[in-house]
Order: sequence, then structure tokens, then C-alpha cells
Amino acid sequence: MLQPQPIGVFPGTAGFFLLPSVPEENKLLPLLLRGHLPESFPESWRFFAAAIEGKSEQIVLGLLPQGPEGIYNRFILDPQIQTYTLAKDALTGDISLLLDAVAWRLNLRETPPPLVDTTGEIRAFLLATHAYAAFHQNDWPMGLSILLEAAKTVKDVSPIFSSRLFAEWAATKQMIDDHGQETVEGYRNALSLLEDSPFQEARAELWFQLGTAYQTIAEGRKGTLLEAIRCYHEALKVYRKDTQPENYAMVHMNLALTYLAMPSMEQSSHLRAATAIQSLREALRIFRRDTHPELWSSATVNLANALQYVKSSHQEDNLWEAVALYEEVLSVRRPEDEPIGYARVLANQGNALAHLGAFSRAVPRLEEANRLFRSHGEHEAADAVEGILSEIAQIQKKASPNGNV
Repeated sequence: MLQPQPIGVFPGTAGFFLLPSVPEENKLLPLLLRGHLPESFPESWRFFAAAIEGKSEQIVLGLLPQGPEGIYNRFILDPQIQTYTLAKDALTGDISLLLDAVAWRLNLRETPPPLVDTTGEIRAFLLATHAYAAFHQNDWPMGLSILLEAAKTVKDVSPIFSSRLFAEWAATKQMIDDHGQETVEGYRNALSLLEDSPFQEARAELWFQLGTAYQTIAEGRKGTLLEAIRCYHEALKVYRKDTQPENYAMVHMNLALTYLAMPSMEQSSHLRAATAIQSLREALRIFRRDTHPELWSSATVNLANALQYVKSSHQEDNLWEAVALYEEVLSVRRPEDEPIGYARVLANQGNALAHLGAFSRAVPRLEEANRLFRSHGEHEAADAVEGILSEIAQIQKKASPNGNV
């Protein structure tokens, strides 16, 4: 079998295909392994080009060459128990191992194939399959260890495949709430291996994921938050409002939250808060109430919070806008569905109204927030609300002509 194969390099079906040997392979394979397409494909590789271009399954089937690779590729296009059985009878060696690995991934086989004496991209593919098997058994440490070995195994042979494995390893660690420095390094390895590739959207996704990793571990540290901000700006070099609106909006929302998490004692904090508000407004151009209700609600609350606490020469206008934004969210949230979230919005709106001196509107909201917090065991939040209510009572008492509220 021709090696190295570009398995795991291109997304979709093309990432599973095997190529037959051709006279030009020594010149063409290095390009494919780095994600670059040659100016022209050999006749027996035209099926591969068609798959990358997104042609229909029938067109790709019609272009498949004969031979062991053709038999394997037909199973990839038509993964049924019958096609698996026919291919299994006809194939041997590494191709048979790859066939069994794909069959296991598609639930056509009970166990992954053995690793035996495979090397390079073949071994990495089999290792990744064993990692997924461990994940299915909820053995996350074992699966992560095997997946990391797969990424390292193929690093010098097929950098794009290695990058995808490193990225998957880091994303899995994030999924199980492991946000440490190892996760950051996993994303950085993945990014470095994609550096000279044409997969810019994949790089943008990695920059975004790396930004979320930094943001999660920052704990208010300025340097780590600045790294997250840099990652989000790298992602925005690729994600555009007109081409990837949802990704664009999500990056802006995370960017805003990172700016707002920066230490507020510095002189530049006002500028950062203003930048955060701008990013949240940008996100809300995409996340609309009727199309993305949950994301709209989150972005709207974050914008209201930012407007309430940012220092501005238009502070009163900002507070009234925040009150209106909170009201929009309260109109769609139900206290019986998410009582704590509802209470937080009520408390924030009550606080904004209190700063505006609108005590008659603030007090009932704060009292309801306090009741919800207490009844659901959120006593620290309830204590904070009671502190605001106490301050309002003192102000009203001082303002009363006879000293009474």
C-alpha cells in the first residue's frame, strides 16, 4: 500500500480515503499531507479531488479505481454490513486494519482492530480508534493518553492529521473540565502544525478554542486575559459577519466578557469597558431574539451589566438603557423555569433603578429577587440584595421630612 496516505488531512469523506500508487506520488503526496491541492490530479486520484470538491456520492463512486484501495473506498462511500463483509474477504494487511477501524467507528464491528506493527499515519488512525473506544467506556485518562500518542506518532509524517488529533485531544480535555496549561499547549501544538496550511477556518476555530481555554484559567490575571484577547482577535481575522455570522458573533461575545474581566483599577479600564460594549452590540446584530433566543438573552444581559457598571459621561442614559434591556430579558424568562437566572436579572435591574433614584420601581424587584435567592439556597446573593434594600431604606429615611420612610 502507498504510504504515507493523506488520511485525516481533509474534512469529510476525503479524510478516510486511500490513494493508489501513481508515478507522480513522490511529488504530490507532500502537498496533500500539508493540505495543499496539486494543479492537476492523476486519473486514478480524480475521485479524491471530486470528494474534496464536494461532488455527489455517485460521481465519486464512478471515479473510483479498481484494486484494494478501490474496494476499501467503496466501503467508505457505502458503509453497510454487506460491503464491509465483501471488503473484509478481499483485503489484507494495513488496509484490512483500517477497514476494521472504520467499521468499528460505524458500529459494524464490536471491537477495534489490534495495533500490531503499524507505523506512521496508519498507526495514528488505529490509535485514535482505540482512544475513542476508551472514551465510550468513560475511561477518559486512558483515551486521552492514547489520543496524545496518536498525535505525536504522526507529527512528522502528516502534520495536518497530527494537528487535528492534538486539537481533538485538547477539546476533549476541555469537555471534561480540564482547562490547565496542558490543554493550552495542545491547542498551540495544533495551531503550529496548521500554520502553513490552507485550512484557515480550522485555524480560526482553534484560535477561538485557545481563547476560551485562556479565559477559563485566567482568574483575573491580566497576562492570561490578554492572551485570550489576542486569540479572539486572531479568530476575527477569518470570521466575518457576512460569511460566518454566528462564529463572528460568538467570538465578539467572548471577547467582550474577557475585556470586562480585566482588572478595573487601571486607567485603560474605561476604554476596555467601552470596547466590550461595542463587541456586545456587534454580537446582538447577529443573535436576535427570534433566531437565537438563548444567545440573545445572554448577550443582552451582559450588555446591560456592562452599561450599568462602566463609568461614562452619559451614566444616566446608560442606566436607563440597562433597565430597558433587563426588561426585555425578563419578558421572555420564566421564574419557574430558571429561578436563579431570573432572580439575578431582577437584582441587576433593581440595582440600576436604585442608582437612578427610582426606588418605587427598584424595591419590588429587589424584594422578589431576594425571595427567589433565599428559597433556592443562594444566601450570599440574597445578602447582597438585602444590602441594597437597606441602603435604599436609609436614603429614603434621610429624605423623609419627619425622619420616617
